[in-house]
This record gives sequence, structure tokens and C-alpha cells, in this order.
Amino acid sequence: MPGLVGGVDRRAALMTALFGALAAGSAHAQDRPADQPAGHDMAAMPPGWVKADQIAMLCYPGMTILDLIGPQYMFAALMGASVHLVGKTRAPMTSDTGVTILPTATFDECPRDLTVLFVPGGTAGTLAAMQDAETRAFVADRGGRAQYVTSVCTGALVLGAAGLLKGYRATTHWAALETLADCGATPVSERVVRDRNRITGAGVTAGLDFGLSMVAELRDPVYAQGVQLGCEYDPQPPFNAGSTRTAPADVTAIMASMYAGFPGQVRAALKAAGVAR
Repeated sequence: MPGLVGGVDRRAALMTALFGALAAGSAHAQDRPADQPAGHDMAAMPPGWVKADQIAMLCYPGMTILDLIGPQYMFAALMGASVHLVGKTRAPMTSDTGVTILPTATFDECPRDLTVLFVPGGTAGTLAAMQDAETRAFVADRGGRAQYVTSVCTGALVLGAAGLLKGYRATTHWAALETLADCGATPVSERVVRDRNRITGAGVTAGLDFGLSMVAELRDPVYAQGVQLGCEYDPQPPFNAGSTRTAPADVTAIMASMYAGFPGQVRAALKAAGVAR
């Protein structure tokens, strides 16, 4: 089974080059063999910058691709980490926007003891995942032992369906936020919410903020800021309409009407999954 997502080796080498000069002291520079590039002196890395984290990112048909890819980009920048895209099978699966993902591991192949379990969200695909017994069993099993149990957007509802949010504060997409209470969680309208080892992100693009928060948690703030600068995450949106608190009333009304039936669908899925408040 591949230990790393394609491109992680290349990105880890880039991270090493970026941070090597910062981390290397003069003593390391004097001791370094002449044929060893200065930017790849792994011995000079600050303690804790290279760890053998095991990160499993659940994949399922109909998931929202940006929920997955934003955090995956950040996780992939963690030197030493193995990032697994985990599906029921290794068959290609298509996201809700038509992008196809190829899992790197099945439920059975996924490491049993994880540093991070992550679940992306979606709409119809997420409702199906919530009601799928094998998916819930996998999430409950790995989440029961993982160091961190995490999600972005409506991925929190999959965690909830697996019984992993009872008694925790959590967030999700604004259109489904109220339904977290049906999972036994306390809904919180924030971009990223942490309650003990549960770390959840709000809708879709919150995955970037979530991802950087996880990099800081798993490494340190300097490492995370380096990742942020490396990917030039400097958001300057053309409109201030990214939340129900800031969007114009008419825009909010239009979007709210589009999602009006979703909470009921979530509750039906939770009932089908045998989840009682």
C-alpha cells in the first residue's frame, strides 16, 4: 500500500529546502559534508518538525472535492507524515463537482491507529455515507482510537452518525449547523471549532483554515506560517458575502431557500442510521 499521497515526497523536499536554512545553526553548517545540500540537512530541523503521522482522509462518492483537497494540501506539507485517501474500495469515485479521486487505501488497508481521522462533507453523497453501515463502522473504529477526530463542512454529520460528536462542541456548514444537536453535539457558528481532540471546520473553504490549524497543532506555528506563505494563502475575496452574518439579505434569502430541505434530509439520514438525540 502506498505510504504517501502522490506529490508528498516532492512537497516534503520543498519544505526541507525552505526551512533548512532557518533551522541550521552555524555548528551544523561547519559539520555538514561538502557534498550535502544545505537545504536538506534534516538533522538541523527543529525538534518535532518531522513526525511519522498517520493521517486518514475518508473518501466517498459525491463528497465535495474542496472539502478534501484544501486540508489534503496542508496535511501533505507535513514532513514525515503518511496521508491516506481511504475508500470502501480503491475504485475511482466522483465528487459532487465531477472531479474523480482514486483512493490509496481501503477501509481494511487503512492503519488502525491514526494520528488524524478526517471526513469531508457534501450533500447527497454525505447523506448516503451517513446511512452506510460499513462507512459508519470504519469511522467509529478509527475515530475511537485516533489522536484527532476531524472534519470539514458536513463531514461533521458523518462523525455524528458514527457517534463521535456526543458531548462535543462542533461546527459544520451553516445550512446544517442546527442538526449537530441531533447528533448530541453543541453547534457552534465559528470557522474552526476545537473541543478536546475533536476539531471541525465550517463550510468548504473553511478547510484551508482548518488545515493550517492542524499543521500548527501537529508541528508548530512557525511551520504552519511557512506553509501558509508557501501556498500564498492571503485571501482577499471580491465580495464580503462568505457567511450569513455578512452576505446581503437578498443573497442569504436565495441561498437559504436552496438549502431549506437539507436539515430534514439530515435528520432522516440520522434516523435511518439509528442515531437518536
